[in-house]
Amino acid sequence: MEKDRPTRRQFISDSVAALGLGVIASQTDSAEGADVTRARSPGNLEARHYMKLDEENQVWCRLCFRKCIIKDGDRGFCRNRKNRGGTLYALTYGVPCSLQVDPIEKEPAYHFLPGTDIFCIAAAGCNFRCKFCQNYHISQKRVEETRNYRASPETIPQLVKKHGCIGVSFTYSEPTAYYEYMFDVAKATKAQGLRVVCHTNGGMAAKPLRELLEHVDAMTVDLKAFTESFYLNTCNAELGAVQQTLIEIRKTPVHLEVVNLMVNGLNDKPDDMERMAGWLAKNVGVHTPFHITRYYPAYKMENVPATPIAHLERAHEIATAEGMEYVFVGNVPGHKTNSTYCPKCGAFVIGRAGFKVLQMQLKDGKCAKCGHVIPGVWT
Repeated sequence: MEKDRPTRRQFISDSVAALGLGVIASQTDSAEGADVTRARSPGNLEARHYMKLDEENQVWCRLCFRKCIIKDGDRGFCRNRKNRGGTLYALTYGVPCSLQVDPIEKEPAYHFLPGTDIFCIAAAGCNFRCKFCQNYHISQKRVEETRNYRASPETIPQLVKKHGCIGVSFTYSEPTAYYEYMFDVAKATKAQGLRVVCHTNGGMAAKPLRELLEHVDAMTVDLKAFTESFYLNTCNAELGAVQQTLIEIRKTPVHLEVVNLMVNGLNDKPDDMERMAGWLAKNVGVHTPFHITRYYPAYKMENVPATPIAHLERAHEIATAEGMEYVFVGNVPGHKTNSTYCPKCGAFVIGRAGFKVLQMQLKDGKCAKCGHVIPGVWT
C-alpha cells in the first residue's frame, strides 16, 4: 500500500476537462453554480465496502479487484482511501476536480440519447496505472494534488438542470476511486428524473458494482486489451476483473458500450482483436456498441507513435467479421465509421462528425429504411 507521506499541495493547471466543451469548474480559478466553492482540504467520509481486521487496526478494502489490506495511516492503491485508526475514509467525497459539460458522444456513448449534453464529474485517483493514460494529471494524483471544489451530491442535479444536460457522467478519471461520492450523486440525480452514465476501467468488485448499477442508466467500459500480459505490464491490472464486470452489467437492463484504446505495437495484433471481438459477441452481445479508439502519445509512452489509422480499420473489419454489429473507429474525426449503419440493410442511421451528430434516420428506435430495431436509448 502507498504510505501517507506529507506532500506539497500542487495546483494543476492543465486538467483533461479543459480539452472538452463548456468547462464549469476544472482546475480553474472559479466555479460556477450553486454551492460550488474551492475545496482547501480533502473530503472525509467513512468508506463503504471494507472490513475491519483484528490485527493492529488494519482494514480490508473490498471495493475493487485489488482487495487492498491497508495498515493504519496508509492509503490504498487508488491513493484516496485512507486508514485512520482502523476506519477507512474516502478522501474524495464531495471534492471533484472537474465539473464540465460534454456531448454524450465524448464518453463515448453513441447509442444513448445521441446529440444531447451530459454533465461530467471527475475526482482524483485511479486503481490502474496505465502507462498511456490520457488523463494522468488527475487519475494518477492524490486528492491533495489537484484543484478541487466543494460540491455536495444534492448540488449536482441543480448544476445539471442549470446547464441543460440530460444527466451526469462520471468520467475522465476512474469513478471507482471516488465510489462513495459517485454513488450518492447518482442517487440524487436519479431522484430528480435525470440520467446517470459511468465510464469505468471495469475493475470494480461485483458487490459494489451491482449496488451502483441500480442507480445507473448507461455504462461505458474500457477493455484495454485481450491479454493478461498487457494488463499486467502496461496497466498494472487484471483482464479477468474487467471481463467479469462486463458480464455483470449485461445481466442488467443498463445500456452498455465497450471501448478499446488501440496502442500502436502493443495491443493491435489481429489475433488479439479476433479473440476480443469473439468474446464480446458471445458474452455481451453482437448488438453492443464497440469503439476501437486511436491512441495518441501520452504520459509514460510519449515515445510510442500514434496508432496508424490502417490498424484501426483492420481491427474494425475483424470485429465486424466476428459478428459485432456496431463497430466504430474513434479519435479519427470525420472517419466514415464514426457513424451508425443498419446491420440489416446497410442504410445510414446516425451521422456523426467527431462528437457532433449531423443527422438521424431513426423512427421509433428502428432503421427508417427497413424497420430493423437499432438497440439503444433514444428517447
